[in-house]
Parts: sequence; C-alpha cells; structure tokens
Amino acid sequence: MKRRGFVTLPALALASSQLPAPAARASAAADAAGFAAAGFESPSVVEGNMPVFAEQLKAELDFPLAWASRRGRNFGAWKRQARAKVEELLWQPVDRSPFDVEIVDEKARDGYRQRQVLFNVTRHSRVRATMLVPDGPGPFPAALLLHDHGAKFDIGKEKLIEPWYDDTRLVSARAWSEKYFSGRFVGNELASRGYAVLAVDALGWGDRGGLAYDGQQALAANFFNLGSSLAGLLAREDVRAAAMLATLPEIDERRIAAVGFSMGAYRAWQVAALSDDIAATVAACWMTGLKEMMVPGNNTLRGQSAFYMLHPGLYRYLDIPDVASLAAPRPMMLLDGATDPLFTPAGVAVAYAKMRAVWESQHAGHRLRTTIWPELGHVFVREMQDDAFAWLDRRLRR
Repeated sequence: MKRRGFVTLPALALASSQLPAPAARASAAADAAGFAAAGFESPSVVEGNMPVFAEQLKAELDFPLAWASRRGRNFGAWKRQARAKVEELLWQPVDRSPFDVEIVDEKARDGYRQRQVLFNVTRHSRVRATMLVPDGPGPFPAALLLHDHGAKFDIGKEKLIEPWYDDTRLVSARAWSEKYFSGRFVGNELASRGYAVLAVDALGWGDRGGLAYDGQQALAANFFNLGSSLAGLLAREDVRAAAMLATLPEIDERRIAAVGFSMGAYRAWQVAALSDDIAATVAACWMTGLKEMMVPGNNTLRGQSAFYMLHPGLYRYLDIPDVASLAAPRPMMLLDGATDPLFTPAGVAVAYAKMRAVWESQHAGHRLRTTIWPELGHVFVREMQDDAFAWLDRRLRR
C-alpha cells in the first residue's frame, strides 16, 4: 500500500516563520486559502493582533443601550439604565469609605497655596495628592485634574501640578510640560485664574509606581483573576476623588470641573459620566468611535496601556461616545488634533456626531463644544488651553 505523506500544522508554522516577511505573508495567505477550501479556518492567521474575523465581530456591535436606540423614552430613565450597566461592568463595588483627609504640607506661592494631602481614595488605598488653593475666602470653583498615560510612569500628578517637593520629579515634569503643554503646568495655570485644583496618581504612576510598560497587561490580567478590573479601579478612584473634592470647605461643590489630556481626557469624560459631582468637562485628545479605533496600526491593538480603558463587555451595549454622553446635558468641551496619530478623523467625526445628537435632543447643544485643531497632533498646547480655560470660565466663574 502506498504511504500517504502529510505535514503537521506546527511544521507549516515553522516553515512560514523562516521566510522573509513578504513571503511569510504570502505563505500565510496561501495557507488561509487552503484551510478555507478545506472547510475550516486556519488557527494561525492573526494580523496586527486582530483575529481574521474581527470585521464580523465589529459588525455585530449595534450598541443597543445608546440613546439613539432609545429615542422617545425618558432621558433620565435612559441615563439611569445606561449608567447602571457601566457601573456593573466596572467590576468595582461602590466605595463609601471615609475620606479622612489630612493636610501634611502647605506652602505659599504667588496667589495660591500649595498643599499635599492624604486621603482614602478607596477602602484599600490611602494616597498622597497635590492641591493648589487660591488665596482668599472662597468657596472656589475647582478642577479635578486627570493625568495622561504617555508610557511615563515616574510622574503622574506632577504632569499637571508643578512639584515643589521633589527635585528629580520636577526635572521630569518640566520636560513633560515642554513636550505636551507648551511649558505650562495646567494646574498652576488654573490656580492663577482662581480655581482650586486637585491631582492624584493613578495606580502605576508617581507615588504608586513600580510599573513598566510591558507589565501593564499582566497587572490587568491579575486584576481579572482577582475578580476585579484595572480599568474599573481607575474609574472608581476618579469618582471618589471628585466626591472628596466636593467635601472640602474651600470648594464650591456646584462648580467642579474634570480636566484631562490623552488618557486623562478619557478619564475626564468618564468621571463626568459616572459622577454627579462634575459640573463641566474639558477633554483634550481622547475621543473616537470604537469601531473606527479598532483599525490596523492603532495603538489600542497593542494591548498594554489599553487595559486602563478596557471594561470587559461594555461595547456590547454602548459605544465610547455613548458613555461620554451620560454626562449630558452638563457642559462638555472636547478638543482633538487633526493630525493626532492615535485617533482617526473618521473616529473623531463619528463620536462628535453621536454626542451632538444627545445634547441637542435635550435642547443643550450650546453646552457641547467640539473642536478639531488643524495642524495639531496629540498635544494640549497653549492656544488650546487658553480656549478651553476661557470656555470653562464662562461655565463656572461667577
């Protein structure tokens, strides 16, 4: 009897891996065609960290809890239902631990005081935050400042409030400020305008460091194994920080803004969606439609930092701008750069249109400001800041 020859799948994979890149891609495509002809999918065809059926998965996402799908229903009831779903998928229980705020350092600066405060951001974590409080009797309008990611973990809160307590962090923070903020510290600029500001390190940054870029995915996986969520913790801590800020005697609890850049912008509109303590939001350079973000080459497809913004299962119910729209009809300003490599123009346009429809449905279109800055990329430079702070003044300054 004639012996049949065969090649194992591992052998095929090994052979392809030894080919030059173009040849390897051609080989993979040929393999895929062969498997398809045989009636089953190749287990080895993954392009850009995406499965070969990614487009089919995207097509199945119809965001049934979006306001666009619930038009004609009570807006308040929609917000309660949609927020409840987001809260469920945070995998972080509501935390009502006492904040137990303690001022551990205070120094005078021109026009305001610099403070370091300790407080319980959750039942598990007592953190050091920085504050700037204007001189005078108050109560003052305030801003919760949400720092970015940037794969730079040695500083967190120091990216937004100039550190007076650590020379090493000061050098690092000034370099970051030059790179993204025209040499300004956003918090110090707001304090000079009469706002009290608060900044807190997210888990992994600054005082809460010890994280490297390639450790993020493992950290997130370990949270999942513990029945919890890294992204959910980030969201819960930001809600708690807003709530703590509202309790301070110097603060007008009705005039608290959330302000952030990059991942901080994501955090800003997210906390506005989940917290009634936020009266207005400024979010620079983080808004897109989910489907338009999940395209070849996008940074999100690498994993790692994406886990700080990944709530498992959420997008089966709501698109990214749908979540941000839970803040409606409160004032919100979104700024994006036309040349930002992290977000496609199509994704930004889709998101802006969805959000515009929500605010206008509540006769509050004038409270939503969306701006795409031509010739600017992933930055929050002086001219963007000046525009944003003037807008914020009109909403929160008396």
